[in-house]
Amino acid sequence: MVMGNNNAVFVELQVFTVDEMMPFVSHLPGVVSKNLLVRDKKKKGLWLVTAPHDATISLSDLARQLSVSGGLRLADEDVLVTKLGVGQGCVTPLALINDTGNAVCCVVDARLLDRANERVYFHPMVNSATTGMSPADFEKFLSAINHPPIVVTFDK
Repeated sequence: MVMGNNNAVFVELQVFTVDEMMPFVSHLPGVVSKNLLVRDKKKKGLWLVTAPHDATISLSDLARQLSVSGGLRLADEDVLVTKLGVGQGCVTPLALINDTGNAVCCVVDARLLDRANERVYFHPMVNSATTGMSPADFEKFLSAINHPPIVVTFDK
């Protein structure tokens, strides 16, 4: 445990799932995200999916929404490393900054963009920390790196 300025306490621990992380971040004001990198059956398309931690993500429903024939599957870790520069457990929309060839489409649940949220939280490309920003700043970031989001709504 490390004490920061303004008596903020920072705890460093490594987690691999959002369920492992929630006991440590559930008190934060705003929405904690979960993130998946998915690919199509032919391995031609990639989508980074970002949703609230408690959203139910059906890959078959998402494939229909995105008009992807053959369905969607989780991408292999080598794809995570090659396209986003992160390993398993560290997937984050912030890693889209490493996708300079725009090979990955960004899919975001509308609830993460709701300006009523004080903050939205993501891993900062490592799974030993969480960082938060306003929904407006998240949209500015995606725009600045040329990854405008495809906005969808997943079930809770």
